Amino acid sequence: MKNKITFLLALFLTTTTVISQNNCSIYYPFKEGTKFQITSFDKNGKKESVMDYDIVSLSNNVATINSKVTDAKGKDVTSASYEMTCNGDGISIDFKSLMNPELLKQYKDMEVDMKGTNIELPNNLSIGQSLKDAQLIMTINMGGMKMNMNIDMVNRTVDAKESITTAAGTYNCFAVSYNSEIKMGIKQSFKIKEWISEGVGVVKTETYNKGGKLMGYSELTSISQ
Repeated sequence: MKNKITFLLALFLTTTTVISQNNCSIYYPFKEGTKFQITSFDKNGKKESVMDYDIVSLSNNVATINSKVTDAKGKDVTSASYEMTCNGDGISIDFKSLMNPELLKQYKDMEVDMKGTNIELPNNLSIGQSLKDAQLIMTINMGGMKMNMNIDMVNRTVDAKESITTAAGTYNCFAVSYNSEIKMGIKQSFKIKEWISEGVGVVKTETYNKGGKLMGYSELTSISQ
């Protein structure tokens, strides 16, 4: 269960990255045909998985993005499609579309209800700024018995401006941090740090346990616009 929840968190975090730019959103804009890759590593720098994304369509400021996850050996793990909406003031990511498809397959014959609040990132980021919380609540009806899963993203703040270098290049970024809690039978708490660059999106993410120790990180490793 611990490994499943940790993988879900990693997939959730990397799914929030979008590349390219238009006049709608500064940090999470869209351009059809953009492809980008996020690679995840453990705390010692060993590659764990690769996430490939493709912006396949754009209509009325709603982008459809296909994603594919492979393990360190290149074996397919899962794939998904989700949407992001740009409202002119920033970006809104539908929390329902961030659910791990592999997890949902386990409950495909059951009644599943999802509700929550979207992740929002405004165009006017500034140091010291507080960002809105986000939440996903999933209820699974298992033949009269209900099981709940909650993901909460809270205490989101813009902390600094820093330069980050990855295999894809060097980027000037806003550093954002927040607390993430996943509850599914057991509760796990994490501290997340991410670096967001104008016209690129999230270029690096670090995950820490509640004791402050690094658990792993992910980086932008390629981009094609």
